[in-house]
Amino acid sequence: MIAVQEGTTTRGEVPPHILLMEDETNVAKGLQMILAEEGYDVDWAMTGRSALEKFGQKAFDLLVADLKLPDMNGMDVIRQVKGRRPETEVVVITGYSSVQSAVEAMKIGARDYLPKPFTEEEFRKVVNEALKERLEAFTKGRLETVESHAAKLIERREVMRVLNRTADDKGFWRDLMELGVEALAQYDLSAEAKTAILTGDLRWIHEHIGELTQKQLLFLYKRMEMEVW
Repeated sequence: MIAVQEGTTTRGEVPPHILLMEDETNVAKGLQMILAEEGYDVDWAMTGRSALEKFGQKAFDLLVADLKLPDMNGMDVIRQVKGRRPETEVVVITGYSSVQSAVEAMKIGARDYLPKPFTEEEFRKVVNEALKERLEAFTKGRLETVESHAAKLIERREVMRVLNRTADDKGFWRDLMELGVEALAQYDLSAEAKTAILTGDLRWIHEHIGELTQKQLLFLYKRMEMEVW
């Protein structure tokens, strides 16, 4: 028996991973295209053995399983996958459907059972429903990533504005030295950014903001000299 790798799928960071277990090349290519259009990451296995090997190498969120395979019964593959990774969703597709096989598939953990032939819309629907929670986590993760990136760009812009102003506005330079954080109230900066500016923390600036011009570095160098003394 081929062991199925244990582990957890990282959600909210990558699109859902699907393993398509189908031995008919034309059918598999068509289903792969549909899944790719939906934005899923898709692998393909033509046999039960190769499907289990892929599960041993990678975590999948969904197994789309044909039951009639050239080397083993698709039900046996599902049993092994669900036995070791019960959180993996399973959708059965088969051209040899029967009430008995449908009942058996549900008993061993399949979420849905789709007899062939089926339409593209029917296939999309069962897959999307099976992966609803994963899709919501992925969408949330992408939104959080975009928001985080936007916040970093805004902060970088604000830090640059402050440092450019210190070089051109001596009154502002004096306010920073005397008033500290109060002088930065109008700028959209995190507490860490404000502290880095006021203490001349070049390490933080380089890590979070990037390279600066000599003009922008003047105030930071002055603050560093004062910290040393």
